[in-house]
Amino acid sequence: MNPMEWIEQNKIIVIMRGLEKQEALNAAEAMYKGGIRLIEVTFPKGESVEGTKETISALCEQFKGRICIGAGTVLSEEQLLAARDAGAEYIISPNTDVAIIKKTKELGLVSIPGALTPSEVVVADAAGADFVKIFPVTAFGKNYIKQLAAPLAGVKLLAVGGVSAENMTDYLEQGAVGIGIGGNVVNKKMIQSGDWEGITRAAWEYTEQL
Repeated sequence: MNPMEWIEQNKIIVIMRGLEKQEALNAAEAMYKGGIRLIEVTFPKGESVEGTKETISALCEQFKGRICIGAGTVLSEEQLLAARDAGAEYIISPNTDVAIIKKTKELGLVSIPGALTPSEVVVADAAGADFVKIFPVTAFGKNYIKQLAAPLAGVKLLAVGGVSAENMTDYLEQGAVGIGIGGNVVNKKMIQSGDWEGITRAAWEYTEQL
């Protein structure tokens, strides 16, 4: 499958923030056992790209063919190029940056910019985005995806920001083609204590609903 197919079929992207490389590898294995097939590794604000690049590269190598790895919080061309070099297959941003979208497509990667308003969604789509991340989706209430999807038919929307195991099906039924989740699965306390089985169980709370 290509990255577009991975996302449309598996629907759940788990966001990893601030993990050391070995923690990320252990957490990814635990999530894989829980049915997760999409992971986004975010770039930390104001820090060197090298640590994140190394983590993405290690994940891509260890989980090739099992998990499709992307990069998140991509705000600069430096981060974008580092993600590409590490093997990331999709690029996610919290904002709509036309230059980043176009460069992502030039590099042959899947573009997933963030947007909130209808105008931002249209700008992202016109620039070539493959999906548009509606973030933070809970800001405008639980019916916002449905309200956006109606006039913007054809734009593939992802719901991110406040999505839980309890409300994920609401967003999918409203027209989102996928969701993004973070701390509910990549639980820092579980990681620090080595509770990998707990992370697997947390992943299953989402994947069992697909």
